[in-house]
Amino acid sequence: MFKFAPTGFTLHKNLDETATLRILNAFAVDVIAIPSVEDLFWYVAQNVVGQLNFVDCVIYQANQDQTELTQVAALGEKNPFGRSIINPLKIPFGQGITGKVAQDRKAIIVDDLLKDQNYIPDTQPARSEICVPLVSRGRVVGVIDSEHPNPGVFGAPEMEVLTTVAAMASAKIELLEEAERSKQRYQDLVKSHAQLSEETTNRKALESKLYEARKLESIGRLTGRFAHDFNNFLTVISGNLELLEGDISPPLSIASLTDAQTAAARGAKLIRDMLAFSQRTRLNPVISDLNDLVINTCERSKHLLTHAVELTLADDLWVVNVDPKVAENALVNLILNAQDSMSEGGRLEITTENITHDWSDKQALATGLDPGNYVRLSVKDQGEGIPEDCLAQIFDPFFTTKGVGAGSGLGLSMVFGFMQQSGGAVEVESKVAQGSIFRLYFPAASSNKNDLLTLNP
Repeated sequence: MFKFAPTGFTLHKNLDETATLRILNAFAVDVIAIPSVEDLFWYVAQNVVGQLNFVDCVIYQANQDQTELTQVAALGEKNPFGRSIINPLKIPFGQGITGKVAQDRKAIIVDDLLKDQNYIPDTQPARSEICVPLVSRGRVVGVIDSEHPNPGVFGAPEMEVLTTVAAMASAKIELLEEAERSKQRYQDLVKSHAQLSEETTNRKALESKLYEARKLESIGRLTGRFAHDFNNFLTVISGNLELLEGDISPPLSIASLTDAQTAAARGAKLIRDMLAFSQRTRLNPVISDLNDLVINTCERSKHLLTHAVELTLADDLWVVNVDPKVAENALVNLILNAQDSMSEGGRLEITTENITHDWSDKQALATGLDPGNYVRLSVKDQGEGIPEDCLAQIFDPFFTTKGVGAGSGLGLSMVFGFMQQSGGAVEVESKVAQGSIFRLYFPAASSNKNDLLTLNP
């Protein structure tokens, strides 16, 4: 309960206890919803001290270093600009009455400023002053200061009221600071969790890539050795079949010989694909224009094409250093795979383009790709698509989703090995019922197409 002197206080002679309690109660209710320290200071200056009929009120905020106060809110003639402080006053800790209150953390009433050596004259001279610190968690966060042109107008009632206001404001500041700390801790936790999740995902992705690389390397070594030895057997078989061809005349014998030669030829192609996957093919790279290679391949493969093919070939395509025969074989494999996936019809698209790859690119590459300039050859179909659980296996030798006898399972393996041996990479994107797109990245040998004439005279 506040005890006001019945007379002698010019400032509050018309203010009673009930009105004061009503203002403080309203503050206690409103303070819960005040969202920031800035709003709190202005509310205290205008809606609390202002309603208590103090002539003026200035609120200062302390800096983090506890060395300086800065004017942040004001009431009365010292604040003619609403919520804008023009040239806010700054007071060092320990300087003047306000600075000493901040330094000593003790409220003070000065009855006659002309007799106080610490008084710093203002643009509007005053005679009495009341000053109360705002303290939160043992730190001074600000000061509430009020002056009056008459001497001796502040007493115990004003001190009690202002001290209560300061305590309520300090408690709210502490809550706001704790809320901010909690928010920051939550944001740090979210950030740490995101970083941890990203690191875990990256680690799993790297482990998966390492596993795939080691698996393919092991399979490649095994496949290469097997293919090399088996190729020697096929060479002997094919050679002897050729020798027998001149000595056999009956039609049935010739038919049997033809079947044997056809089987040997298929076996030889199988071995070439296996050698390509194991990167043991003897490549004969020459400077080439992939646009010409695509056109010539489609022309020579007309008898194999069962679907319409749409070509989108880039102008001024960079030249590449590649074995054209093996590159053509790789393109045919992709075309045949695309056609097989479009059992219910669809369009096949083949495109070429110049691209520059850097470390920040996030392509779904089957292997790593060094930064640099590349010519990208893409084959897109409108087929059934590849199930997500099969994408990691499509380059494994002998892996196929086709029926028995419908494919050897070496077409994509051959493409994979050839692109690695050529210094490039393969990228695949696929969605079930939406189709697939395979992209081959060939290192650019030059950005000048005229180099074809210079290097291949």
